[in-house]
Amino acid sequence: MRKLTMAELNRATVADFKSTPKSPVVLVLDNVRSLHNVGAVFRTADAFGLEKVWLCGITGRPPQREITKTALGSEESVAWEHAAETTSAIATLQQAGYQVVAVEQTTGSVPLPQFRPAAGRPVALVMGNEVFGVDDAVLAMCDAAVEIPQLGTKHSLNVSVAAGVVLWDVLSKLGVFAARQ
Repeated sequence: MRKLTMAELNRATVADFKSTPKSPVVLVLDNVRSLHNVGAVFRTADAFGLEKVWLCGITGRPPQREITKTALGSEESVAWEHAAETTSAIATLQQAGYQVVAVEQTTGSVPLPQFRPAAGRPVALVMGNEVFGVDDAVLAMCDAAVEIPQLGTKHSLNVSVAAGVVLWDVLSKLGVFAARQ
C-alpha cells in the first residue's frame, strides 16, 4: 500500500467542479460563530459535492482569513448564499421543494441511523450555533430533526464535525457515492 499522488487523485479544477453535477443536499448554517467552523464546513461541502451552503444570520462570509485557513480554497468552489434571517432561507428552500432537517437533539428527533430522507426530494440540513444550537423559530419550520447517537459525557460535537457525520450518512442513503463509482 502507498499513498496516491496528486496526479493519481485526479482532482477537479475549481471551474470543472462548478460545472459538475452536485449532490442534492445543501447545508444551512444558523448563526455559526466560528469562522474556522465555517471554513471547515466549506471544505466538507466541497468534498461531498454539495449544491450550496447557506450562511445565515451572524455566520461569517468569505472572504475572511480564518475561513480561508480551514477551507483551503473551497470557499471559491462551493456555491454559497447569505440570508440575514435563517427563517427566510428555510422558507426559500421549502418553496423549492427541499426537505428541511435540523441536526439537533429534540423531543421528536430521530437517531441518524434510523433517518430516511424523503424520496425524490433534495435535502437541506440545518446546523445550529455552537452554544445554542438551532434557533427555536428555525426548528419550528423544519420538517424533521435528526440527532447523532453519542456515547460520551458531552452529548455534542463540533458543528463542522457533526456536519461531516450527517452528510456522509445522508449522502450514503441517497446513493450518491454508489452512483459516482
